[in-house]
Amino acid sequence: MSCPICKAKSDPACRPFCSKRCADIDLGNWLKGAYAMPSDDPEDIENAAEQAEAQRGRPH
Repeated sequence: MSCPICKAKSDPACRPFCSKRCADIDLGNWLKGAYAMPSDDPEDIENAAEQAEAQRGRPH
C-alpha cells in the first residue's frame, strides 16, 4: 500500500501513511475542509448561509 499523501511505501506504524508528517498533512487537510463534498441540497445551502451570517456578526 502506498501513502495517500506522497505515494511512498506506507509504514505499518503510521498506516496508511509513510510517516507522522504525512499523517499530520492529511489531518490538516481534514481540518481545513479540503475533503469536503459539495452539496446542492437546499437545506445544506441554508445552513451554510446561516453559519456565514453568524460568523460575520462575531467580533474578531
